[in-house]
Amino acid sequence: MTSRFRKPFILAALAVGALATSAILTGCGGTSSAATIPPTPTTAVLVHGAWADGSSWAKVTPLLQQRGLKVVSVQLQRSSLGDDAAIVRRAIEAESGQVILVGHSYGGAVITEAGTSAKVVNLVYVDAFAPGDNESINDLTKPYPAGEWQKGIVPDSGGYLTLNTSVYLNNFAADVPTSEATVMATAQGPIFAHVLDDKVSNAAWKSKPSYFVVGTSDQIIPAAFQQGEAARIKAQVTMIPGASHVSMVSHPTEVANVILTAAASVNGI
Repeated sequence: MTSRFRKPFILAALAVGALATSAILTGCGGTSSAATIPPTPTTAVLVHGAWADGSSWAKVTPLLQQRGLKVVSVQLQRSSLGDDAAIVRRAIEAESGQVILVGHSYGGAVITEAGTSAKVVNLVYVDAFAPGDNESINDLTKPYPAGEWQKGIVPDSGGYLTLNTSVYLNNFAADVPTSEATVMATAQGPIFAHVLDDKVSNAAWKSKPSYFVVGTSDQIIPAAFQQGEAARIKAQVTMIPGASHVSMVSHPTEVANVILTAAASVNGI
């Protein structure tokens, strides 16, 4: 090639190379941007148990909100499993995005009954019951001897059950500061006795991924019993050493972290 043509050729080649490099970099940038998928709008619907109310999630709620989850804490009537499941279903249907259902104690039976909606992407059980099809809480516990704490159950004239203050402080919320647990005891929500015989119709855990939080010092639902439940429903288990039956009150960070893990598994955060 003569010198007359060599210089323009080199310049053209350099220009083409620069354009190609620019295109590659632009392509890389586009690929990276496309790979960054924004979180899916997600709501954590929190379901309390017997002898508690929606305020039992007060310490967990801000931890979830800080990570971008919307939170709804329902208030149950505790007059029947069907009525309580209906309350939770309305909360689910009110949300436009996906839902993580979280249930404490008796609330575990409620989310098991209410969680079959297509909007529900996973279930989180906290110190909870997880009955199967055609099972009640009493069906689950019938093979085992009654706990000492049950001597503190007080029925009223309408058939609703509460816990006496001593059992509430020493068994139900044993690792909660006394001043706080005393307030919880005064605000406890009684449960109609026959609710414990209400059976789940179609257990949501059969079709939804599940997580189980177990307080190792739970005196209401023993940790070994909960571990057996978790194994049956193939749940991912998190043990909280020393936690009582209300681990969401005494160990809110650990409980919130499990809910956040559940959310991350479905691109919720």
